[in-house]
Parts: sequence; C-alpha cells; structure tokens
Amino acid sequence: MEMKNSSSSTSEFILLGISSNPQLQKPLFVIFLVMYLVTVAGNVLIILVIYFDSRLHTPMYFFLSSLSFMDTCLTTVIVPKMLVNLLSETKSISFVGCLVQMYFFMAFVNTDSYLLASMAIDRLVAICNPFRYDVVMNPQRCLLMLLGSCTISHLHSLFRVLLMSRLSFCASHVIKHFFCDTQPVLKLSCSDTSSSQIVIMTETLAVIMTPFLCILFSYLRIIITVLRINSAAGKWKAFSTCGSHLTVVILFYGSAIYVYFRPLSMYSVVKDRVSTVMYTIVTPMLNPFIYSLRNKDMKRGLRRLRDRIHS
Repeated sequence: MEMKNSSSSTSEFILLGISSNPQLQKPLFVIFLVMYLVTVAGNVLIILVIYFDSRLHTPMYFFLSSLSFMDTCLTTVIVPKMLVNLLSETKSISFVGCLVQMYFFMAFVNTDSYLLASMAIDRLVAICNPFRYDVVMNPQRCLLMLLGSCTISHLHSLFRVLLMSRLSFCASHVIKHFFCDTQPVLKLSCSDTSSSQIVIMTETLAVIMTPFLCILFSYLRIIITVLRINSAAGKWKAFSTCGSHLTVVILFYGSAIYVYFRPLSMYSVVKDRVSTVMYTIVTPMLNPFIYSLRNKDMKRGLRRLRDRIHS
C-alpha cells in the first residue's frame, strides 16, 4: 500500500527498536515478553478482583479497573509489534500501520492521564468533603468522567494523526525508536515541521497539562485539609489513601513530561527510549503491584477471588 503526499511517497517505515545490536535481540525479547505477560496478567487480575467483589464497587475502584484496562490496551498496542521486530530481520511497519499505532498509543496514554486526574478528584472529595462523597461521586458522574476522558483523548489522537499524515518523507524511513511516536517520526520528515511542532506542543500542553494541573490542585487541597487534622493517626490515615495514586502519578508524568515537553532539536534517541519504556511498559506493569500490595481491600478481594476459583 502506498501513501502519497505533495512531494514524496512512502509505503513503510523501519523501526530500529530498543537496540540495533544483534546479540541483544533475543535477551531483549525474553525480558519484554515477561514484562508484557506480567502486565497483562496483573491488570486483568485487578479488573477481575474488582468485578467479583461487590465491596469494591466504589468510584475509586471503578477508575482503577478502567486504568488497568487502558494500561493493558496501551502495552498491547506497542509490545507485540516490538517483540515481532526483535526476532525479525526486516523490522518494518506500513505507513498506515504506523499512523494506526500512533493513534491508539496516544489515545490510551491520554486516557490514562485523565483517569489519574479523575482518581485525584475522587481522593479530594473523599478527604475534603466526605459527607457529600456519595452524592458528588455518584455512578452516573463517574461514568461521564470516564466517557469524557476517552472522548477528549481520541479527538486529540485523531487531530495528531491527521497532522502527521500530511507530512512528506523524502530520505530515511528508519524510525529510531521501538514504536511510532510523534518525535522520532517528525525527525524523518523533509517538510517544514516548525508550524507542526508549535501546534503539537500547544495542543499537547493543553491535553496533558490540564489533568496534571487538576492533580496538583487536588493534592494541594488535600494537603491543606489533612494538615488541619489534629491527630497524627488521622493525618497518616488520610495520606495513606493517596500514596499508591501519587506514586503512579510521579512515575507516569515524570517520564512523559521529559519526553514530550522539549523542542525537537533536544530530542535524544537513547534517553527518550528509556523514558518512554518507563511510562509505556514499566509503569503499567508496576500499577497492579503498587495498588494492591499495601491495599487491604485489594488483598481481601484477591483472597475472595482465589476462594471463588477453588470452590
């Protein structure tokens, strides 16, 4: 299949992958296969535990199960193709396939971002306004927050992919990355990408920073409220409900902001690969452990699911 634009045509790209060293291909395949299987198993387990335990049918766990589903989809968009390329000599991806991968990657990443903001709002209401929690965080509102997160994210992805599809690619078609991300693809374009970069940076700032600022505002309110609690035990109890969420936020936004909020001239292949692996593969893999290891409700739910399977 050939995709044409005003000055050039390309039918496919070559994904360079994590490393071009032939001796590392099989070890990397094993490592990322194990990480992928752990990610899928862990997140599916979280979803099943929440689904089968009626005591976990609360807004916080509704958003957590949604986050687990999005994390599973996110890694599935990237990792299987990367695993195939690690054992393949061609390492190619069609132009259409590249845009499709870029679309779903951005959709799921942005939905993750908005879900993290929704979870921060949930904690804000639970700690700062507990008596109105059931009214404010009712099922209909939670569903609207989820649908709004998905809608905004998919519109953002569609706009970005349409913008990228108009670029010309004249020389190298080798993407120095393990999947079709915006920055490495932009680097290959022989079009004038200055206007595209401005649009992408502005739009990314609006889409990604809006939920991030929402999280910051929520935690500022939470901190102010918790500091007013007289007992140390009360403060610890309030903060402990936010620990898992805050850990995931730091892992996710720390690496994502490093990758996307820099001009194209500062793009570094090696550093960006490492940072991208962090929020696209490592963080989704760690999320089930972060949310379950110190969570008594999740531990109880896991035991109930185990007993249900054995009964």
